[in-house]
Amino acid sequence: MSSSPQLSHSQVHTKMEMQQGGDDDRIRTGDVWTATAHVITALVGSGVLTLPWSLAQLGWVLGPFVLVFFAFVTYYTAILLADCYRSPDPISGRRNYTYMNVIKAFRGEKDVLICGITQYAILWGTMVGYTITGAMSMMAIKRSGCFHEKGHDAKCEVSGTLYAVIFGIMEIVLSQLPNLEKISFVSYIAAAMSVAYSFTGLCLCSLEFSSHPEIRGTLFGVEIGSGHITLSTKIWRSFQALGNIAFAYTFAMLLIEIEDTLRAPPPENKTINKASAYGIGATTLFYISLGCVGYAAFGNDAPGNILTGFYEPFWLIDIANVAVLIHLVGAYQIFAQPFFAFYEQWLATRWPNVGFFHRDYTIGVPFTKSVTLKFTLCKLLLRTLMVVFTTVVAMLVPFFNAVVSLLGSLGFWPLTVYYPVSMYISQAKIKRGQLKWVMLQIISILSLLVTVVAIIGSIADIIQHLNHVELFKIEL
Repeated sequence: MSSSPQLSHSQVHTKMEMQQGGDDDRIRTGDVWTATAHVITALVGSGVLTLPWSLAQLGWVLGPFVLVFFAFVTYYTAILLADCYRSPDPISGRRNYTYMNVIKAFRGEKDVLICGITQYAILWGTMVGYTITGAMSMMAIKRSGCFHEKGHDAKCEVSGTLYAVIFGIMEIVLSQLPNLEKISFVSYIAAAMSVAYSFTGLCLCSLEFSSHPEIRGTLFGVEIGSGHITLSTKIWRSFQALGNIAFAYTFAMLLIEIEDTLRAPPPENKTINKASAYGIGATTLFYISLGCVGYAAFGNDAPGNILTGFYEPFWLIDIANVAVLIHLVGAYQIFAQPFFAFYEQWLATRWPNVGFFHRDYTIGVPFTKSVTLKFTLCKLLLRTLMVVFTTVVAMLVPFFNAVVSLLGSLGFWPLTVYYPVSMYISQAKIKRGQLKWVMLQIISILSLLVTVVAIIGSIADIIQHLNHVELFKIEL
């Protein structure tokens, strides 16, 4: 009978550290610039296209202020969350590799469950939102060609049902990719496309603004009585705008994962704090530029998706919408793969001896000699059904702004503010009643109020749309 080799005291200590989530032998090469790039990539997404519309609901007084307020809260709570990467000490403590690991280390299993439900609900909801936006991008390309050929006064009505189905079919194919670690190329392409269409949108807004001499818009946004806007509609849309802006700043779920790529020294929290400052600062300047220039160009008539407000130059608008589509096709999988992995792992653990969840099948890829695909029946069937279900839900609630606002509202307070604040208080041992404790609670309460009113506004807008919009019909 063989015996296992004896471990030295240091080896035993290292092994225990690894088992407990402490330091490991992984080589990390990230620095402040790679982290800054990750932060910008995580922040800039399709939510940026709603900013001119959001400013149109809030006006010149509240709109820019709210953009700066969300930027400040996001940056400040990012600093608090960064200190929780290691526990209990932010410099020499054990590593927590993911956001969920941090929650478990500081809050316990109960909060892991609550946070997990919130996180995966947002992941799936984002998939719904991306399906709607992807269909709208294809519709915008079709309509742009129609207007260019027949003139701007032509009736170029386009239904998005077919395009939502096409988008869903593309995602069914991509959903069979192995896992998130194997599709980094998709993330890089999606990030490049997001930058491309965002700057294209800014350029188009600048051209539109230069076409007329005056700055449009009003101090407090869309006025009651104009365009059949009632007081209640004005309130709901203002609340919804807050959710849109919150969605544009949401990245806390990825901050710990970004921090886990950084080399040390210097301490990881110091590096990620600089990266957060650079990334959030640059993104905020861009958000303010696009939001304000778009609002100045269109005034209170700013469209919900800024790219749908242009007709010419049609080729540039088409390029921007193609970039949006490519970004969404890839970004959908960035959100979908962790969602797939979660329920597949749960099912495989619950039924460890059932071949449906564990038996691998391998097929060759046509027109290639050595490339093969490996899958289980669970992966093939359930991922397909999940994408189909997501597509159907997207066609049932085809409201781009309302969905974006609801997602931003649901995720901002718990994931961006509440948990980082409460974990930092626990780690820093800040006592109840101290000045810093009071200030942190004020930030948390204000963010909670914003979240609540944004959720109410989003739900009210969805209900209002359901009263007069045909189901299974996505419209621009």
